[in-house]
Amino acid sequence: MKPNNTAIRVNNISKCYRIGLKEQIHENIATAFLSLISSPLSNYRKYRSLYKFKEIDFDNNNGSHPDLIWALKNVSFDVNQGESLGIIGKNGSGKSTLLKILSKITVPTKGRAEIHGRVSSLLEVGTGFHPELTGRENIYLNGTVLGMRKHEINKKFDEIVDFSGIEKFIETPVKRYSSGMKVRLAFSVAAHLEPEILLVDEVLAVGDAEFQKKCLGKMGDVTKEGRTVLFVSHNMAAMEQLCERVVWLNKGALVGSGPARDMINQYLDMASPNSLGPDGDLSRIPREPSFETIFINGELNGLPFKEHHLIHPLAPLTIKLKLNLSEAMTGCGFGIHLTTNSGQCVYAANTRWNYGKIDFPEKGIYEFECTFDKLPLVPDKYYLALGMRNQVRQIDWMERVLCIEVSRDDVYGTMEFPEKSQGFFLTQANWKIDNKVTKRF
Repeated sequence: MKPNNTAIRVNNISKCYRIGLKEQIHENIATAFLSLISSPLSNYRKYRSLYKFKEIDFDNNNGSHPDLIWALKNVSFDVNQGESLGIIGKNGSGKSTLLKILSKITVPTKGRAEIHGRVSSLLEVGTGFHPELTGRENIYLNGTVLGMRKHEINKKFDEIVDFSGIEKFIETPVKRYSSGMKVRLAFSVAAHLEPEILLVDEVLAVGDAEFQKKCLGKMGDVTKEGRTVLFVSHNMAAMEQLCERVVWLNKGALVGSGPARDMINQYLDMASPNSLGPDGDLSRIPREPSFETIFINGELNGLPFKEHHLIHPLAPLTIKLKLNLSEAMTGCGFGIHLTTNSGQCVYAANTRWNYGKIDFPEKGIYEFECTFDKLPLVPDKYYLALGMRNQVRQIDWMERVLCIEVSRDDVYGTMEFPEKSQGFFLTQANWKIDNKVTKRF
């Protein structure tokens, strides 16, 4: 019996896969000969293990089977009708496996999933498309697979083609489409054929920025129409924009479920700022192999860099950096970025904008200082990124060097606070009411 208002119920789902093990390399003829003698017995054991696959006690025997991996472990949650649910986690955490189970592409090893409504899924680029058929023919093929009748597809056909933006190529075989064109058409079909449940994996990363924006808008419209969306993505800004609630998976297990912003912040907090050395030592922070270690030390408001700094809103901010140049350099510029927890840049400063290109005539230790009269950011956590480049290449770059938390002070004197959804900046506004001017700051 369907629970009230429940579109999807995931009940203790576990999924086990058998993986290949590295073959043993024999060091000499004697070990190779012994292996040859024992191979019939070992092959028989492997053959027998295939029949015992579903009899394995997951809780007690997982560690004793090196050729097994559990992609999901006892995952349970419900999704209400009309809800937009995000699924987050690192690569290999089981997100795509979960969607494949819900799409009935694969079956769980343990547990069960209840789906109440017609499901449309977009899991991989071009899934369900026949490469020899044209875009038009694949729309009808894909629509039929999703359970639509021909007259229903006819009714939506023009909208599908218009949304995909590939009208010029609709009579071209899909095998000649780029990956981005396939995603455009696949998403357009899945979203316009009115599924009650839409499952979307990380395929939107293939599309361009304009199409991603259209897709997010369309998924928002789907939920407003009372339909359900499950969205898997590593784009935390898009996840927070679209989803009301988020499920967090890690190594196949459910870590937590809750409001989108809270769960995303907890997830991103795991990617904490890099480990700083004593007294603001930046040389210990790992760089990409192509970068040099130029930034060696830093201070914020006269204190050595540490992983977390708390400042008051609209307070002045001074960042002092020490550089170590191993050779003379010309045409250089230094940049400072402040980003949100989801990686969105909210403020940037660069020496090139103010002073043009800077030359260093000889190697050695240099210092520079960047001062903000006041940091006009709403209360939240922000992360500092540092970079240096010359006319040819990026020389040094570090993300999430440290966390700058702007405290929640009563800057307006009204006990009213702007939220992040209302913008990032605290700016001076003069209001004229009944010929009286009120000023803040």
